[in-house]
Amino acid sequence: MVVGTCELIFQLPENHSLKGKRQVSRSLVQQLRSRFNVSVAEVADLDRWQTLAIGVSCVSNSSRHANEMLSKIVDFVEDHNGGAVLHQHHIEILRT
Repeated sequence: MVVGTCELIFQLPENHSLKGKRQVSRSLVQQLRSRFNVSVAEVADLDRWQTLAIGVSCVSNSSRHANEMLSKIVDFVEDHNGGAVLHQHHIEILRT
């Protein structure tokens, strides 16, 4: 079994409240869940309104497939980010 994880760190330069951050977060999480069928959650900086950290995970039988899926997610969020700027991402593939 292969588990792929990806941490996406966004900057929200035009956001001015936690309410605005929640709107961006919910939209992005919902898009990723429905489009890629992966587990997604906001994972850090919950009380900081200009930073958004989202964790994504998938399970596969192939390291290559998991890496391709997570790379496609990174490409997707760069283009469909709702005003958030992708600042950093980290992909990790775990084999059990």
